[in-house]
Amino acid sequence: MSTVLFASVVRVGDGLPLSASTDYEQDKELQETKRRIKGLSKKLSQFPDRCTLKIGPYNVNFTSSLGVGYLMVCGGSYPNVLAFCFLDELQKEFIVTYDAKRIKSAVRPYSFIEFDTFIQKTKQRYNSPRSLSTRVNLADMQTEIKLRPPYRLSAEDLRAVNGFWLHNTSKYKGIAPTQLLQPVTLPGVVSCVLSVLCGGLNLLRGVHAIESILQNDDDNFNCVIAFFLGTAACLYQCYLFAYFSVWRNGKSFLAFALVCLSNMYLYELRNVWQILFHVAAGAFMTLQIRLRQPLGKAPDYNV
Repeated sequence: MSTVLFASVVRVGDGLPLSASTDYEQDKELQETKRRIKGLSKKLSQFPDRCTLKIGPYNVNFTSSLGVGYLMVCGGSYPNVLAFCFLDELQKEFIVTYDAKRIKSAVRPYSFIEFDTFIQKTKQRYNSPRSLSTRVNLADMQTEIKLRPPYRLSAEDLRAVNGFWLHNTSKYKGIAPTQLLQPVTLPGVVSCVLSVLCGGLNLLRGVHAIESILQNDDDNFNCVIAFFLGTAACLYQCYLFAYFSVWRNGKSFLAFALVCLSNMYLYELRNVWQILFHVAAGAFMTLQIRLRQPLGKAPDYNV
């Protein structure tokens, strides 16, 4: 059964169904799968933006972006590339058709049921792959899936309770799979070492500055503060590199800005080469943080 059988659009925050294909399929297994999807849709925020799940003879695929989730049920032999191209088309059309404010203000289930017309037309096209004219898009999705394959949900990720699928939090201890970062590369390790070295140098100079102030009875602690802020910024960048954090890229840029500002203030205590070393190490660390993205990071779409 290599066809698209069912599709729905839900709000990620609360799982409110916004639209769905109006199918009249009487197959009991498919009805059970659709019932479980309703429970799964309430937990989309706990999973990566692109996932696939095997339920009996069917595959459930879903993506999420900008607070909206797109789910579909297809036959077990239906190609993943076509499945996620189908969801990608739903996503692009839905974003263009409905603005974010209207989506957030929706209170009734299936408030955008008229979107079913587009879902049905798209289903018909994808159930006849030979008639598809989006060969370039298919090639792009093939490359995207190879570079970042969908996260495969398993029995360890989900467990059935009272007929609804709930996330097994014991495995992640409150950390969602979207927080798994890409593997560490050699440049990333080098950047971490340089950042720790810069932090250590700042800390050492800060301690010496405190000793100098105590010996000379000076009350100017600004240099000490600048050294310690530089240390904190370097170590915080290492933390951002190692662990996922909300607004991670923005925080890394702020930490880099703090490195630059602290070195600008300390220009009288450091020569040009020392300042360039600290700034270059901070810039390299910021770049590596940006390159090491979460495995569940949503791709950039040109709508």
